[in-house]
Amino acid sequence: MKYIRDSVHGNLQLNDFEIKLVDTPQMQRLRRIKQLGFTNLIYPGANHSRFEHSIGTLYLASRLADHLKLDEEKKNILRTCALLHDAGHGPFSHVSEAVLDVNHEALTGMVIKKSELSELISEEFDIKQIIDIINGKSVLGQAISGELDVDRMDYLLRDSHYTGVAYGIIDIERLIYNMKLENSLVLDKKGVQAAESTLLARYFMYPSVYQHHTTRIVNAMFRRCLRKLINDKIISAENIYNYDDADIISICRGQPNFVGKMMGKLDNRDLLKNVSSLKLSDLEDPQQAFKIKRKTLKKAEKEIAEDKNIPGEYLIINMPEYPSFDEMKTQVSVGDAIVNLSEISSIVGALRDARFNHADLCLYIPEEYTENFGNFDFYDYLDLPEKKNRHNKQMRLVE
Repeated sequence: MKYIRDSVHGNLQLNDFEIKLVDTPQMQRLRRIKQLGFTNLIYPGANHSRFEHSIGTLYLASRLADHLKLDEEKKNILRTCALLHDAGHGPFSHVSEAVLDVNHEALTGMVIKKSELSELISEEFDIKQIIDIINGKSVLGQAISGELDVDRMDYLLRDSHYTGVAYGIIDIERLIYNMKLENSLVLDKKGVQAAESTLLARYFMYPSVYQHHTTRIVNAMFRRCLRKLINDKIISAENIYNYDDADIISICRGQPNFVGKMMGKLDNRDLLKNVSSLKLSDLEDPQQAFKIKRKTLKKAEKEIAEDKNIPGEYLIINMPEYPSFDEMKTQVSVGDAIVNLSEISSIVGALRDARFNHADLCLYIPEEYTENFGNFDFYDYLDLPEKKNRHNKQMRLVE
């Protein structure tokens, strides 16, 4: 047995098998992957790693297993899955995931199968079962990758702690102790307020941290670099889980072209500027905007760059992350019935309507070219849904 002191949960106990897993290169790499990518350029304290989050998720999975009175074998399986669930994350976590067009759960399965983790896990458990649970399959999988899972509980608390943004503080005690097994993992109606609070926490953490306007600029700049490295075959997308943050930064700095220059801008926080934005909540159907294909955005970028005499590589149209908020689908036990949280919570209904309030389509360019922009309209370059006020299609300028 060994104890690890965690800044959020205190002393966390690992058994001998879990210590072997932690000591593998695949898990140690997570110490060198920032949980929030480049968010430390906005919140200087946000330097916590995927490793910290992984052991924190293990701790919460263990507490949930104890509450559900799982037998020792199922508890250990759940702890192992929680520990390994992020092993496939690429450099800078979700920032790189958007470039790869594959989720980190799928990459985690590849890491487990292709590394020494496979041999280790097979000593205790069935590898396929572990991968399936990490991917949210089965009742145990709902605890790791479900609507209201221990992964989400830990990252909200942890991200709030390290950024200093208090919105992510949620009532984990009430959430865990109102979970129960009824053919699936469900929430007792006594936990509805805690679930609503968690949903609100995520709703406010999006504009404050995850989709903060400067975070989006920084992430867009890095993704442009990473995509070029992959397209130029300097790094392999299939093997992205072999790299850590420092590897990619070093490779970028060593490039003599656009990538090296863009990384220099990131190093010195010389960021692109948002010269125009369109609030998606102003559109008749905001969801349609998320169906615009990447090649369409690239075509629009090229046309804008030519019209405004700006180097094309440095002009970025940025689509916000889709605000899905899966917690709205949380299953709640009410008497003899199982219903969606959205059916018994007026707050969920309000948030469903409000979730696009903080989402906007943005145009980023270097500061020295901002004078090239006067009146600008995204509708001149993209086939967007009508605005709610159809007589006013003027985009608001961001100074």
